[in-house]
Amino acid sequence: MRAAVLATGANGSCIAADLVRAGHAVTLIDQWPEHVEAMRARGLRIEMPEETVEVDVEAHHVCDVSSMHGTFDIVLLCSKAYDARWLSELIKPKLSETGLLVGAQNGMTVDDITAVVGSSRTIGCVVELSSEIFTPGLVKRNTPPSRTWFGLGSLDPSTKGREAEVESLLRDVGRVSITSDVLSAKWMKLVTNTMCLGPSAMTGKTIHEAVNTPGARELMVRIGAEALALGQRLGHRIEPIFGLSKEEVTGTNQLLEKLLDKVARDIGTAARDCVLQDHLKGRYSEVDSINGHVVAEAKRLGHQAPANAAIVEITRRIREDGLGLDPANLELANRLAADRPSS
Repeated sequence: MRAAVLATGANGSCIAADLVRAGHAVTLIDQWPEHVEAMRARGLRIEMPEETVEVDVEAHHVCDVSSMHGTFDIVLLCSKAYDARWLSELIKPKLSETGLLVGAQNGMTVDDITAVVGSSRTIGCVVELSSEIFTPGLVKRNTPPSRTWFGLGSLDPSTKGREAEVESLLRDVGRVSITSDVLSAKWMKLVTNTMCLGPSAMTGKTIHEAVNTPGARELMVRIGAEALALGQRLGHRIEPIFGLSKEEVTGTNQLLEKLLDKVARDIGTAARDCVLQDHLKGRYSEVDSINGHVVAEAKRLGHQAPANAAIVEITRRIREDGLGLDPANLELANRLAADRPSS
């Protein structure tokens, strides 16, 4: 089985390194030139809380794809959510006729992927994996395999049962669950991300620190409640994620708090989330694909999501207007949300 990891940033590098260490034949493809050259020169180094992994890898620039020979049986797409569509187009000619493209990403990217390669060549994926990259070739992984989780699900009758092919790879990276409703599971991850990523990043704190900042938890839960209610309007069910059981997510009236605490516990006290990393790098983040997606879908249904809209606006100000990362942004978010009616 010939596999590729497309977009080997922080999470993609962690996944690729574990697959190579387990003996799988894996091609790494990335759009950061310095990272590719560092991997070619020195290999890939993954630093985890209790061990460091160093592996030699086959790394390629995105421009190399057009000259690659043969096709891939499984491609794990690990890019930012907003890059899903064009990267799916990039790899489509190199995906075998019976190959599978797996969007191991944040956000509701399934439609972008299936629009390119079709639902019969797509497997839905939900990910719990926290990592950081600031130096080419070097990744800090906050969640080692024992605290890493993947949820896989078929989107088309033709791929029913083929989740096991992807599981055979990802079980060397973390725990794997197969779900019959992967879209609902992805929405549950979206709900969690709406609460955790943008809101904590705008304070300049880690998720673990932000959750314990006065006023933050209440705002995060309000944001998650908007996203959860919208998901139910869209027909999504409450599905277990992060390795939680069905009973743990359905037998509680504090589901959002449970998800918050599970993430904070799993990633550890020092982990900087992906949006905070983007702010520190001066990069465009996924907030528009996460909180912004909730705002857009709510509007489409004739509703509003004011708390999520506040996070979108503050994130825009951070990137475009130079707004600082500060816990004071929590109060700003509350004021912005109060100016918009909730529905």
